[in-house]
Amino acid sequence: MRSVFALGVALCLVIVMLGLRAPLSVEERLDAVRAQFTADQTFWGIYVQEVASGRVLAAQHAHQGLLPASVQKLLTTAAALDLLGPEFRYQTVLYLNGSIESGVLRGDLILRGSGDPTFGSPSWDGPDPLRQWAQALAKQGITRIQGRIIGDDNVFDNRPYADGWDVDYLTSQFTHGLGFAVSGLSYHDNYVVVRVAATQPGAPPRVRQEPMAYLHLENRAVTAARRYGEALRMERAFGSESLRLYGTVPVGYQGTLELPVANPTRYTLEAFRRYLVAEGIRVEADLVDVDDLPSPPRYDRAQPLLVHTSAPLEEIVQLINRRSHNFYAEQLFRTLSPDGTAEGAARRIQAFLRRQGIDTQGLSIRDGSGLSRKNLVPPVVLGELLRAMHHHPAREAFLTSLPQGGERRSTLEGRLHNVPVRAKTGSLMHVRTLCGYTTTADGRMVAFALMANNYTLPAPRVVHAIDQMVRALHASP
Repeated sequence: MRSVFALGVALCLVIVMLGLRAPLSVEERLDAVRAQFTADQTFWGIYVQEVASGRVLAAQHAHQGLLPASVQKLLTTAAALDLLGPEFRYQTVLYLNGSIESGVLRGDLILRGSGDPTFGSPSWDGPDPLRQWAQALAKQGITRIQGRIIGDDNVFDNRPYADGWDVDYLTSQFTHGLGFAVSGLSYHDNYVVVRVAATQPGAPPRVRQEPMAYLHLENRAVTAARRYGEALRMERAFGSESLRLYGTVPVGYQGTLELPVANPTRYTLEAFRRYLVAEGIRVEADLVDVDDLPSPPRYDRAQPLLVHTSAPLEEIVQLINRRSHNFYAEQLFRTLSPDGTAEGAARRIQAFLRRQGIDTQGLSIRDGSGLSRKNLVPPVVLGELLRAMHHHPAREAFLTSLPQGGERRSTLEGRLHNVPVRAKTGSLMHVRTLCGYTTTADGRMVAFALMANNYTLPAPRVVHAIDQMVRALHASP
């Protein structure tokens, strides 16, 4: 025994004499990356855990509630797969409460929404369901509709915006994915495409709306003689379907604005009316929001005419996480609620996490997409969620929804090429996050949550630091 002890001491002395030291720990490797790229100008929350054993490899401010940005979608999609199941499908139904005689439909046509985000969505491949319904009614010989066309959005409550959203998202956001209203009856992701093209100097640019001229648009913009320097501006009141374009566009300019609608139910009904007219059906019917009725429709007295069924949830969550689709995430979030409220959805997610054995202290959930600046999620919650979902019955649907490093048409398209990683990105002003899975040098899978808040240095530098941390995890023993 003494000889063995003496040999151990001798080996230690040799290591010290040769200047050797133990390999850096995972936490030390991550600290080195932070020190190199971000110094003290970023508040970091970090949690890294072995998936198989549950051993925590790194934890810094892991229990501090931080702004998650779009990694909030991990909570939404994981809870949905657990509560609804990967095979869950939305159904939107067209009902008739009336009669059809000699080609004349008299009574109420009722579009009953289920919260389906894919209904008429430009983000989803396939025919337009409203056009299909109009064609089907025409084929049944209907030539005239007399009565009312009612839109029922009551599966959700009447608060279309989450607590903590920026008002710019809802009025003048020029890029799709930020501005939208949540509704139980939605169409075309609840936004209108406005295409603007320059004409002759001094003349207004051409303006065209898609899929239809729904917004009341006043065009006061002018085509300038110069070839560069766009100065197009927009004025729009909150909750209004009217807007004014002004400013200038250069000669040769072609641009696109993607603008949210304020009343998705009315938007859906108007689109349906136009498709009916296009099929030669004379519409002598009022368009009515269900909230304007003295009492909700009696479906026990109505006849279901047509049904649109969505793709399964496992395909919908792929779009949510790979492309970080905010509208889809919010619709799915409200679907989780028994009463269609954001508060009900938040309670369902909290309960789901607790069933997975995850401590929800410090967690504040205000929306499903991560746009709200009132969300707070500790890194440990995200890390533990990732580990739980790796052992969950819906594991495959969840894991394959996360983009791989360098994957085309995903939020990781330009990042982490040739790194075995599946992860969800997050991005808001002064917030960059990345949460997912990678493997270490010896083949062990780890779940990680890397969250940067309140930084003052350029955002690309923070993103680069996060990517280098993932590479450091992959290279770690």
